[in-house]
Amino acid sequence: MKLDVITLDGGTAGSVDLGDEVFGLEPRADILHRVVRWQRARAQAGTHKVKTRSETSYSTKKIYRQKGTGGARHGDRNAPIFRKGGIYKGPTPRSHAHDLPKKIRRLGLKHALSAKAREGALVVLDEAKGSGKTAELAKKVGALGWKRALVIDGAEVDEGFARAARNIDGLDVLPSVGANVYDILKRDTLVLTKAGARALEARLK
Repeated sequence: MKLDVITLDGGTAGSVDLGDEVFGLEPRADILHRVVRWQRARAQAGTHKVKTRSETSYSTKKIYRQKGTGGARHGDRNAPIFRKGGIYKGPTPRSHAHDLPKKIRRLGLKHALSAKAREGALVVLDEAKGSGKTAELAKKVGALGWKRALVIDGAEVDEGFARAARNIDGLDVLPSVGANVYDILKRDTLVLTKAGARALEARLK
């Protein structure tokens, strides 16, 4: 697959060949769904917590005698049936993460890249470098028509470009090692630098 390479100023900078084994697959929704679910489950905090009857603040004294009252048998007011008592079998802190084979994760990333290429939402950028001025970068991004874009660079992201992009709404920047299915699918436009494209091909081949 051959794509034109552009510059941040909107000019052309030749073309680049992208491997069909990474960018030319037929996207499968089931694989993308599995990988996104795996990512979001790992990101879930799992800090939900309720108090059990041993943690509620109330006396542990038996509220009335066992027999002779004509009422039901009870211990203390911390029992779950009473107001402000402990919660029975409520949520406790836990990890929501589940396993997913590495082959599926790699395949998911390939399908996400292929999906963007098939949609015509894949842009190859010569290089992502900036002076660190947000207004300057925002003007260039606006001229290119990127409203919700993810920029994936090579092994490292240019510090000036990252600093300028930090305050632009809808523009995310990641190094190639941070490329993931959820962030790629979340944005309307995927922008790869030439270094980023080479790094992803080397990682996924």
